[in-house]
Amino acid sequence: MTTVLFLGLGHMGGPMAANLAAAGHRVLGFDLVPEALEKARAAGVETVTDTAAAAAEADVVLTMLPHGRLVLDVYRGEDGDGGLLAAARPGTVFLDCSTIDVAEAREAAAAAEAAGMRAADAPVSGGQVGAEAGTLAFMVGASDEVYAEVLPLLEVMGARIVHCGAAGLGQAAKICNNMVLGITQIAVAEAFVLGERLGLQRQALYDVMSKASGQCWSLTTNCPVPGPVPGSPANRDFQPGFAGALMAKDLGLALAALDEQGVAADLGRLAQAKYAEYAAGEGAARDFSSIIEDIRASHTDRSEA
Repeated sequence: MTTVLFLGLGHMGGPMAANLAAAGHRVLGFDLVPEALEKARAAGVETVTDTAAAAAEADVVLTMLPHGRLVLDVYRGEDGDGGLLAAARPGTVFLDCSTIDVAEAREAAAAAEAAGMRAADAPVSGGQVGAEAGTLAFMVGASDEVYAEVLPLLEVMGARIVHCGAAGLGQAAKICNNMVLGITQIAVAEAFVLGERLGLQRQALYDVMSKASGQCWSLTTNCPVPGPVPGSPANRDFQPGFAGALMAKDLGLALAALDEQGVAADLGRLAQAKYAEYAAGEGAARDFSSIIEDIRASHTDRSEA
């Protein structure tokens, strides 16, 4: 049994922590949202209010947080108090499953190692459905030794774990993957809107594309129209899932990396701009596949012009 301090019990972190607890690990959970704590307790997680004291008991400190600056503040402390790095026992593994900037991931790992800890970045793919089912994909940046140590925990929460290399390279793989995801979700949405205008039934178009060269996750799992894939967010009024604000954030991380590395990536840049605009409004809280509604509205506007 491993003792895990799990910080961030939201749509993704909550089910991940619950799966660890169900597998027999001791999970000490923390979140700022009372409802998240209550749900975690019902799933067998021991909720805590003193994260420093909990870190002193933990073998692994696992973070699932909204952005990199918060991860760094948790590690080092906002007020120069050393944060959880100062509270944890030497050798504790700091495992960050958030999606953050590559440079921030490397900074977090360096801070952990300088404090006598060990570190890994392991962002996830698979959405809330994957978190609940324990079928997430993890992209891991860590030394071989730390990877081997965290692998049993990741295997509880996920179905596919890939060791991508040293610190930060898990995040690098994640932003590359999500750039593809953002592009393909827009492409699938555009295809359905075009099909509708041409008189195609949604199911017929799905039956063709899902077995042809247009097949992709954005179609066969996250289909943006109700009906063909019963479990997709389109069948529940686009409740996330993976919210538009998170896709906009991830594509923003990809854009920063594109600029830093001097990569053109025209489609990635267009997808980033489209999701940034969409997430500035009601798309922020809806599943990112709801971008199809924006595409439909844009078509209507052009038709009336």
